Amino acid sequence: MRATDRSHVLAIAFSLGLHAAVFALASGYQFGFRTTQKAPPDTQVVFMQILPPPQEQVPSKDQEHSPVAKPSAEKPPVITEAADSQDKPPPAKEPARMAAPPAPTADEWAFAAKYTNKNSKGYRYSWGQQVRSMMGPAVEGPDQGFVRFRIEIAPDGTLAKLETLWTTSEVAERLARQAVESMPALPPTPTGKPLIFEKTISFTPFASDGPPSYKEDCLPDPPVFRNPFAWDGKSPQVRAKPQKVEKLDPQALEECLKQLPQDSIEAETARDQRIMDQWGSSKTGR
Repeated sequence: MRATDRSHVLAIAFSLGLHAAVFALASGYQFGFRTTQKAPPDTQVVFMQILPPPQEQVPSKDQEHSPVAKPSAEKPPVITEAADSQDKPPPAKEPARMAAPPAPTADEWAFAAKYTNKNSKGYRYSWGQQVRSMMGPAVEGPDQGFVRFRIEIAPDGTLAKLETLWTTSEVAERLARQAVESMPALPPTPTGKPLIFEKTISFTPFASDGPPSYKEDCLPDPPVFRNPFAWDGKSPQVRAKPQKVEKLDPQALEECLKQLPQDSIEAETARDQRIMDQWGSSKTGR
């Protein structure tokens, strides 16, 4: 073999060996490193159990003197009345109770016998207080209620007529009538004429008729509203004119102002309560 041919063979063998080495390296990287799997992370599951605190066991006398303490027997469960209390009904609520108000004093009757404004307003209030004070205490229950009378007092102060307009309790009506029939002698009416009025007696433990307010008694009464389009179906249809407010005579106004007493705090409180009961949230913000 010539030298040139030998050099060619060596070159080809070297080239093949070099390619084989490169191929071996490439195949080891591809199938060795890429086929390796990562090890899963270490995980550990921990279970926790909460046990009740151990109960202290008091050793008996035998166990105290014995060299080896024996475990005490398990105590029986203590039965309390807590479970039974759930089945028992709650205790009965004590009904509300309100004592009867005091009767009008001699000074209050003296003022009522002279006060002529607003249909003898002071006399009417004192009469109602006298009746209510003689009815006794009011207790919450089926006997409580209201009764409204139409009363006529003769000029000498005696009862001329008593009519029941309505009532919500027979007991309240019976007690009120007994009080009216057994009332002491009353002073004459302020005007010297028969006094006719209507009065509601409250026989409940939640309400009482407070003293009236007199400060606006000299103002003229507002006109009573009447439907101007009311028609009886027979007479000609005529629209009624609204009533005008009558002005009080200066001399009568002066006499009225002389009779006005000084309003008390109780009277103002009772007036505010009446407004709250009548109008509710629209006037008082409740």
